[in-house]
Amino acid sequence: MSEEIKSVIDNLGKSFEDFKGENSKRLDEVEKKGSASAELESKIDAMADDITKMAETKQKIELQAKALEDAEVKLDKIETMLARPETGLDSKEVDTQMKAFGQMLRKGKDNIDPMELKALYESDDTLGGYYAPVEYVADLIKSVTEISPLRSVARIRTTSNRAIELPKRTGQFAASFVNETATRTETTGYQTGLMQIDAHELYAMVDISQALLEDSAFNLESEMSTEFGEQFAKAEGTKFINGTGVGTPQGITDTGAGVATVNSGSGTVLTTNGLLDLMYSIKSDYMNNARFLMNRSTFASILKLEDTEGQKIFVQGMSYVGGAPSTILGKPYLLAEDMPNVGSSAKPIAYGDFSRAYTIVDRVALSIMRDPYTVATAGSIRYHARRRVGGAVVLAEAIALQNISA
Repeated sequence: MSEEIKSVIDNLGKSFEDFKGENSKRLDEVEKKGSASAELESKIDAMADDITKMAETKQKIELQAKALEDAEVKLDKIETMLARPETGLDSKEVDTQMKAFGQMLRKGKDNIDPMELKALYESDDTLGGYYAPVEYVADLIKSVTEISPLRSVARIRTTSNRAIELPKRTGQFAASFVNETATRTETTGYQTGLMQIDAHELYAMVDISQALLEDSAFNLESEMSTEFGEQFAKAEGTKFINGTGVGTPQGITDTGAGVATVNSGSGTVLTTNGLLDLMYSIKSDYMNNARFLMNRSTFASILKLEDTEGQKIFVQGMSYVGGAPSTILGKPYLLAEDMPNVGSSAKPIAYGDFSRAYTIVDRVALSIMRDPYTVATAGSIRYHARRRVGGAVVLAEAIALQNISA
């Protein structure tokens, strides 16, 4: 209620009481004198009417003041609701939060009173969260694309033609000792030939919305370039292991590659003796740069191999906490997930000098063409990606495969 209204009502009440007291005194004096003139009675009646009117006016003012007070209370509630809709908080709490928020904007979160800091709500949008949005991180979370590491150890040649031809010795003569005067005869058997490795085509085609390219928080074109590169590397790596050479590179496990196999000594599992036989099946000169090639599952099977006393062969003297050994039987290894798992008649491990055994041919590096016309009516842009690559086993005797067989 307004202070001015209260003051008017209080003054009016005081005047009324003073008037009543003064009038009572006059009436008493008139009664004591025993007479009252008609003129005095008329004045008294007029004054009584004035008193009645003043009482009615006071009552009206009190009712208006009560209505004004109710209106002010409702107005306070409305202002609170507008400031913090659906909070269920009283005005004191809202004022505290508003003050704290203002202080945070002016001074920063680290420079305001701890009690005011507690009054701020970030997690509740209606209590200030809309003013404290979460951070959007423009970093795409992607699973790892596993790529065969064979390219890292093979021989790589680049060409500007559709294929390369490699001269290859296909036969040898044998030298013989002879007496000083004995007749010499021609030593035959030396032969050469040409081996051809074709460059095969890899492709991918992706349509992306024009609006998405314009509005995305990422550089989608750069992201697609990376994705094309990863997927092409994955595809070629798979064929370097198990390709047939028909429309694809030839893989090291292809039966037509001529790579020798060495039995493991068991029809179902790997054995230590089988690994030793595999190691020493290739010529000594190839062993200088030889390594094992297998997938993770096969590698785990090797680490589980035990001696006759139940001791793990490849982890003796090594803590599991320290990680996997850096070599197997003193030779480095590579993990290629495209290699087959251990199983009957499978060939899960390759061993040898891959730089001499396998050659990769690169004809066209990754090429990406942006086509804004073909699918323009659908509001999209088409991306064509292609590359040409080939590969083949050129010296089969430099490597050998472990065959799961007795």
